[in-house]
Order: sequence, then structure tokens, then C-alpha cells
Amino acid sequence: MIELSHFFPITDPTLIFFVVLLMILFSPIIMGKLRIPHIIGMVLAGVLVGKDGFNILERDASFEIFGQVGLYYIMFLAGLELDMEGLKKNSRQVIIFCLLTFLCPFVLIYGAFTSLLHYGGMAALLISTIMADNTLIAYPIVGRYGLTKHVTTTISVGGTMLALLVSLIILSSITNSVNGNGGTMFWILFAAKFIAYSTLLFYAIPRLARWFLHRYSDSVMQFTFILGIMFGSAVLSSAIGVEGIFGAFLSGLILNRFVPKVSPLMNRLEFTGNALFIPYFLIGVGMLINVKLLFQGTHILWIMVCLTVFGTLGKALASYIAAWIFKLSKQSGHMIFGLTSAHAAGAIALAMVGCKLPIGNGEYLFDNAILNGIVLMILFTCIISTMVTERAAQQLRLSEKEDFKEKKVDNDEKILIPVKYAGTSTNLFSLACMMRNPKLKREVVALNVVYDDVNMHKKQAEGQHILDKISKLASSADVPISTQVRVAANIANGIMYAFKENRASEVIMGLHFNHHKNGGFWGEFARSVYQRLNRQIIIARIKQPLNTIRRIQVAVPSRAEYDPGFYRWLERLARMAGNMECRIVFNGRQETLDLIKEYLVNNFPSVRAEYELMEHWNELPNKAMHVKDDHMFVIVTARKGTISYKPAMDDLPNEINQYFSGKTIMIIFPDQYGSGMDSMTFAESQHTEERSVYEVASEWIHKKNLQKL
Repeated sequence: MIELSHFFPITDPTLIFFVVLLMILFSPIIMGKLRIPHIIGMVLAGVLVGKDGFNILERDASFEIFGQVGLYYIMFLAGLELDMEGLKKNSRQVIIFCLLTFLCPFVLIYGAFTSLLHYGGMAALLISTIMADNTLIAYPIVGRYGLTKHVTTTISVGGTMLALLVSLIILSSITNSVNGNGGTMFWILFAAKFIAYSTLLFYAIPRLARWFLHRYSDSVMQFTFILGIMFGSAVLSSAIGVEGIFGAFLSGLILNRFVPKVSPLMNRLEFTGNALFIPYFLIGVGMLINVKLLFQGTHILWIMVCLTVFGTLGKALASYIAAWIFKLSKQSGHMIFGLTSAHAAGAIALAMVGCKLPIGNGEYLFDNAILNGIVLMILFTCIISTMVTERAAQQLRLSEKEDFKEKKVDNDEKILIPVKYAGTSTNLFSLACMMRNPKLKREVVALNVVYDDVNMHKKQAEGQHILDKISKLASSADVPISTQVRVAANIANGIMYAFKENRASEVIMGLHFNHHKNGGFWGEFARSVYQRLNRQIIIARIKQPLNTIRRIQVAVPSRAEYDPGFYRWLERLARMAGNMECRIVFNGRQETLDLIKEYLVNNFPSVRAEYELMEHWNELPNKAMHVKDDHMFVIVTARKGTISYKPAMDDLPNEINQYFSGKTIMIIFPDQYGSGMDSMTFAESQHTEERSVYEVASEWIHKKNLQKL
């Protein structure tokens, strides 16, 4: 019998790298199903493969090298992504909040660790410094609700970044003190070196960056130059007795204005860090953790409880005191607390410094117990942060006193129609013609995306034939049109890139008829498109010619009027009903129906509209009884995490298949706040899967119970 233990731990560098890549690939997928932050997944993966786990991998030199690079990368990106303009505009409020958000948890944690857990002064000081900082993992949630420019967001982001700067300065002082450099003369010399170092970087880097980036436009050279600046700053920082992570952060801060947030250079920097260096660092941290210590007493649990309770309490006090000082609402206090209560990779980065600081007798300032406690604390604070921020952002958006009557539809109309089948392409084009505004004279973009495989040339010819047919229809209808056959390895990516290149305003695409052969209800790529694109997506299944439709029935969710795309889809449906000369019936809550009625009376008075109350979304199946074969049923839905979303929408595919089978239907995903996430990053709290493992398990248990009955 083969003894597997002979093959482990793996020591071959190539095989180690391959296993690490597998962990980087599958950890986010698994953690997304479990609704757990990615960074926890990476650390847990490291725990499992480390010597104190299943002993699968040897912690070779690659973890030291890539781990150190990842450590610097975290701090570098933090400085690079700092909103300098927001800091300048709200400098007074930001400074006050920085002091509060740093001092409140600092004092509480220091007191807890010295009095309750009996840690030494220097160790407690470093732990307090770690907890005084925080990571903005919930920031993407704010973007989804369109609150990135809200005063609470500016205060939170600015205070967080300044608190990080203070933490790094204190960290440098602790490092020097632990190393025995604590005399008066030393501190005078250290202060002089620190001032000289900072002056040199602030003077030299901008001039060098301006000269190099203007002279050399090659993307590889620019990327290498930026990394060279980061590592050079870290080396100089270490040379004067300051931790290298401070140099990395400071270089990012100085290069902030030279690397625009939407530039290709920034994209390459983030991609490289998020795809390789930062995951490598987090996995390496996990390999250092000894989970067996969790079962050798309650010490680690007490550390985790103190960190989570007193750290979160300190952040809460700072947030609500700041809201009171600045005369902000209660919801604003919730928002600030939600944004600033989480800890992530930055806490691990600072803790790793403590694990490497020797205090004599072969011991270090931090032991594995602290590292274990910090990892557990990160898990709980990330959950608290995302839940509080989600709730607060929704309340803030709902409490905004916006005058919806004055909202107008943007004149950025440019409809993109991805077509795949000849039988449905003409109906989709006809739908676009019914919805477009002829006065704007904007062209329609027809797109055919084919897979990059052995049948590519054949499929290109077929796609061009379909587009030629649409072009003839457009010419006869006097509608300007542009067509494109695009080759892509992924259909959804091809549509996304075409949308951006053509600066389209919305997408109209078809819903296939046979979902058993085409990847479920949404098909192979429709779900990927509406999840990643925040603009209006219309998915239609047209069973009969549009000019034979007698009635359009629209289901509108509650709070739909708070979405930024409310008037866009309303305007499109009103124009379609007018062109088809049919009756349109809106079903929704009274406050939503009042806004719809007022808009139609003022802008489309000739449209024959009716309004019916629908208090709850679960009334949707009841509407099926009134939908005839010559009717069109329109469902205005929402993406997860948006203000008009409700869990009942998850069952939409089943309800359509069960109650609206064979009917002409249209599903609308309105414009939403924020930008579509084309890539997963470790700054985001979690990658959201369509269905979590908890939902799958719940359905399985429910089916088993029904079978028993």
C-alpha cells in the first residue's frame, strides 16, 4: 500500500507554485459560496497546507520573497488609492475623526491587554496600534448605493488613511525601541534621518516620475519603474531604522497623482498585486498559524474576544462622537462605524512585524497566539462591517430628500443589441426601434460574438449574415446602425468590451427558449453580463410579432424610484407602448405609481396607461392569470445589493418557468449606482456568488422533508 506521507510536504518549487495557484483560484470561489471574505479564505488555505495543518507544502524561500513583496504591495496600494482631493476639502473634519478613530480603540485595547490579559507595555502598545487602524473593506457597498461622495464616506476614508499613517509612524518607534535604540541622542538622530528621508522622497520622486513617465510610454517600463520606486523607498526606509512598509506606503502617497485610478498603469499594478503577491502573502501567513493552540486552552479565544469587542467598541464610540460633533444624522453615524470597523490585510501586515521583533531568549514580541487571535478577529469584524454598512447605506439613500419630479432621462442613448440567432435577431432589433428616441438620431449597435475556436471562421460568416439581415431592416426603417462581429474566448467579456468601446447606454438581449440545453434559465452568458454591468440590461423573450401585442403589464418593485435608472426604463416602456399603440398597466406600490403617473402625464400624455396596486412582490404569480398570449409581461427587477432588491427576486426564474411559460416576457435590470466589477480584488469584502452554499443546503433539506411527507 502506498504511504502518502512520503510525498509530503511538497518541496519541489514548481509543484509548490502550482498548488499555490490552485489555492488562489479556488479559495475565492469556495469563500464566495460561504459568504466569507476572501482574505480569510487565503489565510485558511495556508493553515490547511502548512506544517501545523496537513503539512502539504514546505514553506520555502518563495513564501519569504513573495510574502515580503505582498506586504509592501498592500501598503503601497493603500497610499496609491488615497483620495487626496477629498482630504483637502474636508481636512478639519478628517483630522478630528482621525484622532477619534485612532485614540478610542487604542486606549480601550491597551487597557484590556495590560489589565485583563497581562501583556507587557510594548506588546500592548503594538496591538493597540494595529486595532487603531482599519481597512475599508465595505467601500464597494457604498459605491453600489451611489454614496461615494457623501460626507460620511469622505470622513471615513480620510480618517482611515491618516490613522494608517499614524500607525506606521508609531510602529517605527516601537521597532527601534525594541531593538534597544531608545536613547535621547538616538531619537534626535532618528528624527533628523526621518525628516531628511521624507524630504528626499517628496522632492525626488515627483520630479523623477514626471520625467520618466513623459519620456517613456512603454507599459512594461512604466510598471517596472513604479515598482522600482516602491522597493527603493522601502529599502531607504529600512536603512534609517523605519519599517519598509512605511516606505512603501509613503511612495504610494507621493505617486498618487501620477497614477490615475482609471489608468491602464493602475490596472496593471492592482492586477499583479491581487492576482499573485497579496494572495501569496496571505497564504504564507496562514502557514505560520498553529491551529492546535486553539485546543490548548482559552487564551487565544480571550485574545480574539478582547480584540473584537474592545476594538469594535472603540470604533463605534469614535464614529458616533464624530457624527455628534459634525451634527450628522444617526444613519451617518452608522455609516461611519460600518466603514471603519473592519480589519483586514493591513492588520496582518502590522502583526507580522511584531512576530519578527526579537525581545531576547529566542522570543519575539508577538507569538502565534496573537496571530491566531488577529485572524479570528478579522473574520468577525469583516462580517460586522459589511452588515452595518449595507443597512446604513440603504437607510441613507432612502432618507435622501431628492426631488424625483425634476429628474430627467440622460440623452446618452445608444442601444447595444447582442444577437446570436437569426430567428430572434429581427425581434430584438424591432424592440430597440420601438424604444429608441428618433429625435436624438443615435445609431443602434448590433453585435455578434463568436468563440475563438476551430469553428471561428464559419461562425463569423454566419454572424455576418445575421448582421447583414439586420442592416437591411435598419436601412428600410431609416435607423442608423453599426454592426460588428467580435471574436472572444468568453461571450460575456466580448459583450462587455463592445459595450465600453461603443460607449453604449444599455443592452437589449434575447432570452433563449430552451433553457434545458443552454445553461439554465439565463443561458450561457446573460447572468454574467447583468451581474458585471451596472447599466440598464433588457432581456426579452418575444413569442410573437410586437405589432400584435395588445397589452403590456409591468411589475414594479417597491423602492424602484430610488434607483438611478428609474426614469430611463420608464421612458423606454412609455415610448414602446406609444409606438405599439397598446395599453400599458403598471403594478406597484402607491408611492411608486404616483411618480410613474406624473411622469407619463407630463411627458407621454397620449399613452394609455393604467395603474394597479401590488403591495408585495410575492403577488407576482397572481398576475399570471391575467396575462394572455397576445400580452407582454414586463418585470422590473434588481441586482443583489441594490436598494430595490429583495430576496424574493431570487426565485424569479422558477416563477417565470412555472407561471409565464409560453408568454412574451421582458426582464429589466435598471441602471444602478457604482461601477461594474470586472475583476475580483482583495479590497472587496467578498465575491458574491449567485447562490450561497447555505441556500443550496436549505433547498436540499426542504426537498428531503417533502419526500418524507
